[in-house]
Amino acid sequence: MDRLSLLLVIIGAINWGLVGLFQFDLVAFLFGGQAALISRVLYTIIGAAGVWSISMLFTSREARNAANEMHTGANA
Repeated sequence: MDRLSLLLVIIGAINWGLVGLFQFDLVAFLFGGQAALISRVLYTIIGAAGVWSISMLFTSREARNAANEMHTGANA
């Protein structure tokens, strides 16, 4: 989940960079404008990924790796 969240945050950051530099919203361009349902859903998902990513600030890499190994069964 952390990798997916990070990927979505990167996509969001690139989109904001394009907005800031060129006043070009790639998500809106690809999916029919900012008010289009699919654009709003994507903005919401990317925003949720940003909120999820906050947890990575407060956990160590070792703790995340241990939890990930436990979930995937890598220790077994």
